[in-house]
Amino acid sequence: MSPAQFEFAPLFPAGLPPAAVRWTGRVKYDFTFGNNDPDRLPLDGLITAANSVLRREGRTLATYFLSSGPQGYRPLREILVAQLKAGAGIDCTADDILITSGSLQGIELVNRTLLERGDTVIIEQECFEGSINRLLRLGVTPVGIPLDGDGIRIDLLANALDELKRNGIRPKYIYVIPTVQNPTGTILPLERRRELLRLAAAYDVPLFEDDCYSDLVWSGERPPALYAMSARGGVVYIGSFSKSIAPALRVGYVVAPWEVMSRMLAVKTDAGTGALEQMVLAEFCKTGFSSHVPMLRRSLRGKLETLKESLRRSFGAAAQFDDPKGGIFLWVTLPESVDTLKLHQCALAAGIAINPGVQWSVNKAYARNRMRLCFASPSHEEISHGVAALAEVCRREFGVPRDPESGSPRPL
Repeated sequence: MSPAQFEFAPLFPAGLPPAAVRWTGRVKYDFTFGNNDPDRLPLDGLITAANSVLRREGRTLATYFLSSGPQGYRPLREILVAQLKAGAGIDCTADDILITSGSLQGIELVNRTLLERGDTVIIEQECFEGSINRLLRLGVTPVGIPLDGDGIRIDLLANALDELKRNGIRPKYIYVIPTVQNPTGTILPLERRRELLRLAAAYDVPLFEDDCYSDLVWSGERPPALYAMSARGGVVYIGSFSKSIAPALRVGYVVAPWEVMSRMLAVKTDAGTGALEQMVLAEFCKTGFSSHVPMLRRSLRGKLETLKESLRRSFGAAAQFDDPKGGIFLWVTLPESVDTLKLHQCALAAGIAINPGVQWSVNKAYARNRMRLCFASPSHEEISHGVAALAEVCRREFGVPRDPESGSPRPL
């Protein structure tokens, strides 16, 4: 007779997130996560970089922090200094940069440094699911500001700040993704950036700038970062190599004033972000980054066109979307009869994975019939076939899509 299995459940503390489901592999048509184009991964360049840097500096792996200190591998930070200046207009030094295990760790470090239960922050109404969830788990109230085709609505932000002030509430920060917003793909124009900075200064609230997608602007040109434009230094900035190189490398970074940086270092108790990844990235970026990213952008732009054409062909007018200005996501609105949370479950059963809109918004009613589709990882053929299969699920479960030729609803 086998012994009774030990019961761990009574030991779990209150407030844990719901239990994860066991992973059973990727579905046939996967439009989720922030996966990138496997065919555009600079594999040969990374192999060459790994071999070169390990032969030259590999013995530094015997020490924590690669003898570069707790802020990360210094050659990588020096490369970021140059990249941030050239791309985002940010004038900083290597000592202003902290290398993190992806941008998510950067978000967690900023939150641990600035937030406590009961605080209020302002965020974009639709934004990164990871940011929303982390705020809610901390017991922080997110106040969502709607977006339009140019990003966060500054007039509505001003109204929210004024109302909070009248109620005696000072938000701990304003979180924005101004350059290739996730999930909408908008880019905040220069004048709106100036207005955002003026408002933040007037209400004495810092800005938290998430710039993880800015390398993927289709035109290759982007406005200066809020961090670069701020005269008072009230901005904390995070970036990542996940979308420009590879998400599995898990290398991101924070740029922050020392007053904040010193506190983040005190709570970053992981003994350092993965060293080998930092070394290989630094070596690759010396010569390979500037030529790789334009090729990646062209590939992603082509996949976006395939996705848009597939949606038009399979959904007709039942799928509405704006043309994103870069990135790897398309934010799609379906008819009001569609609940994308339910669609998510029905689609999974058919081998299709989507992100239901409610996961990417603080306004659940608004996002109920919206979904986020990642087009970077699937092939052109998978995009076309996957969208057709998704349309069939929508037709069967919700009575859509419309006939793409006549514009009339298909018979059930």
